[in-house]
Amino acid sequence: MAILTRRDENAVAYLTMNAPERLNALSDEMLAALQNTLNALKSDKTIRAVVLAGTGKAFCAGHDLKQMTAARQNADGGAAAFKDLFDRCATFMQTVQEIPQPVIAQVHGIATAAGCQLVASCDLAVAAEGTRFGVNGVNIGLFCSTPMVALSRNIARKRAFEMLVTGEFMTADEAKHAGLINRVVPEIELAPSARALAELIASKLGSAVKTGKTAFYQQIQMPLDQAYAYTGNVMVENMLNRDTEEGIAAFIEKRDPNWSQD
Repeated sequence: MAILTRRDENAVAYLTMNAPERLNALSDEMLAALQNTLNALKSDKTIRAVVLAGTGKAFCAGHDLKQMTAARQNADGGAAAFKDLFDRCATFMQTVQEIPQPVIAQVHGIATAAGCQLVASCDLAVAAEGTRFGVNGVNIGLFCSTPMVALSRNIARKRAFEMLVTGEFMTADEAKHAGLINRVVPEIELAPSARALAELIASKLGSAVKTGKTAFYQQIQMPLDQAYAYTGNVMVENMLNRDTEEGIAAFIEKRDPNWSQD
């Protein structure tokens, strides 16, 4: 059975991490599968949204500690292997936000360490009631420095730091209140809720969502004046899109748009 499965339906790609015996850890194999799949999605114009889920008891428990421990046997104590791992993980997390399609994390069980980082890196997240989130590395003497990057860009500074230095879990309701996730639903409604959100996004003009996603992550890093200048130019380009012209005309004429793009 593949470590990562993909199913496409109604312009949505459903990706499922399938290593339940390892709590869907971001092993070398899992990272490679995820990276390769997202690379393929970059140019897949038939897909307008992505849902990422996990099988078994957990969404994702972070890095594979057994693989990391094995790397300590290397001549350099694992330094090169660890650097390579964190570089590959960083590339993957950034790719989540670089692909044109919004990525929705469908979270259950636990999302810890790099698994919590993955939730924070996704554009949107829906979680089942009872899900717990944590950056718990400090409990074993490994501060979650790379997960901290995504986490601290999602939630308030002091709340993020508290999680990092205490290793305590955050509940699903707390995660929603903090801004780490968008919605909390009963577990039986988790997959339908993620699907409904993905299909709603997929119903929009793909070129507009692609433009908007790119602009969102670019402008958020800019000073206010630069952000307005940049997004003003983005709006101009978006307005010149013929499908946008059709969308505006359809709104004025109170009809459905007849967009030419897939």
